[in-house]
Amino acid sequence: MVFDVFDGLWRVYDGWYVRNAVTAENEVRAVSLALSGVPRPWVEVGVGTGFFAWRLGVEYGVDPAVNALALARERGVEVVAGVGEALPFRDSVFGGVLLIVTLCFVDDPAAVMREAVRVLRPGGYVVACVVPRESAWGRYYEGLREASPFYSVARFLTTREVEALAEGAGLEPVGWVSTLTYGPLDEPRPEEPFEGLGGGFSCLRARK
Repeated sequence: MVFDVFDGLWRVYDGWYVRNAVTAENEVRAVSLALSGVPRPWVEVGVGTGFFAWRLGVEYGVDPAVNALALARERGVEVVAGVGEALPFRDSVFGGVLLIVTLCFVDDPAAVMREAVRVLRPGGYVVACVVPRESAWGRYYEGLREASPFYSVARFLTTREVEALAEGAGLEPVGWVSTLTYGPLDEPRPEEPFEGLGGGFSCLRARK
């Protein structure tokens, strides 16, 4: 299964954030902007090693990769093992549900989005961040399928496909936040995130 890759290679996965510190920081800023005004508590579905949850103060996380969850727990995130298609939470308990580069690695993205809506309170938000398939970054990662154990199991989505998943689950898309206007082979540089599309990392805000 897909999560076996992350469970077995969690150190390699988490090391990406160290090796690509500038790009990772740009992504953190983008998610932070997308979370502006989103009521708490927050849960990250596909929390992995907890890098984003730790940096952003996300209280809860869920992931099937138990080895990765051990590091997320060390980082102060309250975690539980589980899959996005069947979240181990009651209905309407969270103000914000984060899906940070999660939809491209799950078995059933539509089911994950429906579950995100189920555990979300009315007036809450799903923040779904992706590497858009139509972006330079998406095309680059698609080209690494044979060389990377992570990208070999990814199914990159277009921004329109992400919006359709949100709408299909009953959410109202209210806008995008993006970053990474430089290319994947360019020298990374610090960026301020911006409203709209046009980068290699984009977060949809969708309201219940």
